[in-house]
Amino acid sequence: MTVALETVLARAGLKVTAHEFLVLVEDAAKRLTPPQADPSAHFDESERAALTETGLDLSPLAEQETDPRARAVAEQTVLRDTALSVGQAAEIVGVDSSRIRHRVASRRLIGWKDRGGWRLPAWQFTEDDVLPGLETVLAAMPGDQPALVLANFMTTPQQDLDLGDRPVSPRDWLMAYGNPQRVAELASVIGTPA
Repeated sequence: MTVALETVLARAGLKVTAHEFLVLVEDAAKRLTPPQADPSAHFDESERAALTETGLDLSPLAEQETDPRARAVAEQTVLRDTALSVGQAAEIVGVDSSRIRHRVASRRLIGWKDRGGWRLPAWQFTEDDVLPGLETVLAAMPGDQPALVLANFMTTPQQDLDLGDRPVSPRDWLMAYGNPQRVAELASVIGTPA
């Protein structure tokens, strides 16, 4: 299994050993998944009744069902593993590390504290700079959304953004120098019920 996992990690461009990746997955699973296997246990009787009435299935997963939390754990692990340190981001952008920390503080870049230092999602950067139009998009994004939600938004094709005849992700749109205001409008409603 280790060889297969290392092959998958290498194909994905992740610079991490199989053991290091599995440690990250275990850590993410502990942080992201509730220990309660029965979803109905999170609610009182009246809440369970109301949720069930609306069509939600609160029964525990059957043995043969795939746990939907697994994808979130894998995505969180990849996000964390591919994130850049302040020093790495500074090197890409060609500025001092203090300028990167200043940009994070002013929400011109997003990041999170992890193990004593800032980590910045890689999707914000090109090979040699910050993603074009990023400041406009970040200014519109709700500040209460987790980094994984923002990463999924920025890297998932959106029907309202198309290049040629196919929908593209906000990141690809900005890389092609599309109007950042269009992405900002979409980003402004992240986390808002449809």
